[in-house]
Amino acid sequence: MLLTLVERLARFMAILGGLVLTALIGLTCVSVLGRGLNTFGHSEFLTSLSESAANALIATGVGPVSGDFELVEAGISFTIFAFLPICQLKRGHATVDVFAGSFPIWMNRGLEVLWEVLLSLLVFLITWRLFVGMEDKMRYNETTFLLQFPVWWAFALSFAAAAVASVVALYCAVAKVLELFTGRRFTPDAEGGVH
Repeated sequence: MLLTLVERLARFMAILGGLVLTALIGLTCVSVLGRGLNTFGHSEFLTSLSESAANALIATGVGPVSGDFELVEAGISFTIFAFLPICQLKRGHATVDVFAGSFPIWMNRGLEVLWEVLLSLLVFLITWRLFVGMEDKMRYNETTFLLQFPVWWAFALSFAAAAVASVVALYCAVAKVLELFTGRRFTPDAEGGVH
């Protein structure tokens, strides 16, 4: 039951992160297209073909989306933390196990628990530092350069996603410890179906 709840929470965050990432990709495409059309409108090539067409294109106001990089920066930080819970739950993090194949099974399970606990502590640390950073940005009223939106908004979104990642990380660490001592399964299969 608890695993189902944690898995739904992780999947919800992954879907939300995917939607935000899709919106950011669309924003970037629109901005690049606008920049390209603006450059084309100012080009000697179009001006030599038809000055009125060049002026008409420029008059539409086509150009890059103002502050696109600020929005992408804020959105990408959120998506990273939004994908972290499902990655943690499904053990999708990169691992290097060059020597692990030669270790006994009990040692590999112990190492798996150790790394799960350490990774969870790292997620807690990052979440705490995001909260501290958010408080600093709120205190100093820092804003972005072009859009002038408060920088703490991006920190708050990332902190919220990291808080969910912390909950999932805590579940995974406790579940791995319980699996080690009870032999029962409390986590889903890892990516690729390997447990």
